[in-house]
Amino acid sequence: MMLIVFAAITLALVLDYLGLRRLAIASLSACFVLATVLFVWEVYSPEYGLRMPWLQGALEAIAKGA
Repeated sequence: MMLIVFAAITLALVLDYLGLRRLAIASLSACFVLATVLFVWEVYSPEYGLRMPWLQGALEAIAKGA
């Protein structure tokens, strides 16, 4: 997925070099959107996401009835 983000920003640079500013801005905007989606997916993914042991420990204590 990061490759797609890099491709979008590279495309924006090439389009700007060629003088196609509106398309370059659109590609740069797509790059920011893709990067945000990737970040949110990595944070909230159950397999690859952020681990928060202090929250998981609290949930286990609640489940045990402590």
